[in-house]
Amino acid sequence: MRTRTVPAARRALPVGLAAALAVAAGLTAGIPAPAAAAVPTTIPLTFTNSSGRSEPVYIYNLGTLLSTGQQGWADAGGVFHPWPAGANPPAPAPDVAIAGPANGQSKTIQMPKFSGRLYFSYGQKLVFKLATGGLVQPAVQNPTDPNHNILFNWSEYTLNDAGIWLNSTQVDMFSAPYGVGVKSSNGTVKSTGHLKSGGYQGFYNALRAQPGGWGNLIQTRSDGTVLRALAPGHGIESGALPATAMADYVNRVWSKYTTSTLTVTPFTDQPGTKYFGRVSGNVMNFTNSAGAVVTSFQKPDSDSIFGCYKLLDAPNDLVRGPISRTLCAGYNRTTLLTNPNQPDAGGANFYQDAVTNQFARNVHAQMADGMAYAFAFDDVGHHESLVNDGSPQQAYVTLDPFN
Repeated sequence: MRTRTVPAARRALPVGLAAALAVAAGLTAGIPAPAAAAVPTTIPLTFTNSSGRSEPVYIYNLGTLLSTGQQGWADAGGVFHPWPAGANPPAPAPDVAIAGPANGQSKTIQMPKFSGRLYFSYGQKLVFKLATGGLVQPAVQNPTDPNHNILFNWSEYTLNDAGIWLNSTQVDMFSAPYGVGVKSSNGTVKSTGHLKSGGYQGFYNALRAQPGGWGNLIQTRSDGTVLRALAPGHGIESGALPATAMADYVNRVWSKYTTSTLTVTPFTDQPGTKYFGRVSGNVMNFTNSAGAVVTSFQKPDSDSIFGCYKLLDAPNDLVRGPISRTLCAGYNRTTLLTNPNQPDAGGANFYQDAVTNQFARNVHAQMADGMAYAFAFDDVGHHESLVNDGSPQQAYVTLDPFN
């Protein structure tokens, strides 16, 4: 089993950081970069515990300073502290837990300017260790991970001079429910990530009823507590889901585009930039409008699709990365057979094939606003559970009910 150290994630950059850097580079349409003075050094972050649970809550604010690349943690006052040196084998990290609010209460801490994760756990503190390469994050697809039997979840964020990007994420697992929000300088509050009424149990019930081993993604503690459902890529890694889960769909895609063309228009603000995919043997080649091959993809396996990596690697460039992001979204949402022009941004045709990412389908189906980060590039077409603001005054994380 793999362990993970920051910033080893399957997507090339954390979601918020990728968005922030895109703004800085002028690559993201419609999100202007405001003056640095619009964003204070820290902003308040209010955790509200509406979970209905009696266990104590612990909060962790862990991340990386974008200016230096230094990894560390922030205390309740928003002061950044670098991690001490790691070891091999990994050594215990300092206890940096912040006592969270009891059920029915709120607690406000300060959020500094860095890119990181806001972990929260119920009943027990999380176990973090430091390797020579950095912080080892929980990897609960590994049954020997010390956090395997702890109920926890996390949000990702970037706060910098251009604003805040704060999301709820299910890229690695679906677990303790929560939503995120941000208040702008004009007083308006944007929020996302909240489940429908009954959505928490509804998700697990739907996954259990899904044939093909999808219910095996659910992990339950010995006392009967449902802890989480692994994302399907981790399910393949742990043996909970067949490695061939998407094989039939991939075979049909491969057959279709042997004799027809898949057109990818990866930038909404550049409709003239198009790439054309055709299959030849075990390779899908993409050409530009001049007919030159710009990149090629081998026939992907299920793990590459669910993780948007390996055979669907997406470097932070302007050609292969954007094409790969689009392909990854099309495979997970199973729109490649029904629409030869990608991305399919509408949503109505997502997850309609009998062979699809059932985890992502059910996550989106249970969200109050339909938005989620159920796989790494769920932001293609803007279906992600993300709040962004160029002049944030306050951020929010709400721990939602489990019923």
